[in-house]
Amino acid sequence: MKDSVVSDDVRPSFTIAIDGPAAAGKGTLSRRIAEAYGFHHLDTGLTYRATAKALLDAGLPLDDEAVAERVALALDLSGLDRNVLSKHEIGEAASKIAVMPAVRRALVEAQRRFALKSPGTVLDGRDIGTVVCPDAPVKLYVTASSEVRARRRFDEIVARGEEADYESIFEDVKRRDARDMGRADSPLKPAEDAHLLDTSEMSIEAAFQAAKTYIDAGLKAN
Repeated sequence: MKDSVVSDDVRPSFTIAIDGPAAAGKGTLSRRIAEAYGFHHLDTGLTYRATAKALLDAGLPLDDEAVAERVALALDLSGLDRNVLSKHEIGEAASKIAVMPAVRRALVEAQRRFALKSPGTVLDGRDIGTVVCPDAPVKLYVTASSEVRARRRFDEIVARGEEADYESIFEDVKRRDARDMGRADSPLKPAEDAHLLDTSEMSIEAAFQAAKTYIDAGLKAN
């Protein structure tokens, strides 16, 4: 699909903002929506992981905000490899730089530029509807109980042939929720006009059909 930038004589890109805690299903749902509507998709969490990986690969410190900002500003969003960036050590490094205001500003601007792609975009993360794209015509907040999310993460790890401990994963999910929801800069929370989707007892297809109702209404009104 050919990328384009919004201009005064072209209909603005239609943006779908999807937020929610880890393992709630927002990534799977976002990719399903993007494929169904022919929209571009960005997992914004990968932008932090890619920045962290670039720092690790170059042997640069993870506690120097100016250095991390420089790397974030040079990040190429077209080269994000989910399989590579999902490694645990990269996630740990990403959590250290994600709290840096300068890094967040740099990546938020990159994410906003991505949202201008035509004919539409789906961005998922933790502050899309509240900070990155507050004017998005459709906002979804995808959640699930911490027990269900821990079980999903456990099953994913086991499916890859790796060892996993459910209790440890459950505690990690709760710690991550507390960190994401309690941070001073861009805390995880649903936008006031977001549609809530609780996927605790919902299949991905059921979640997609529910989201489709909101998206189709938004497209019709736009």
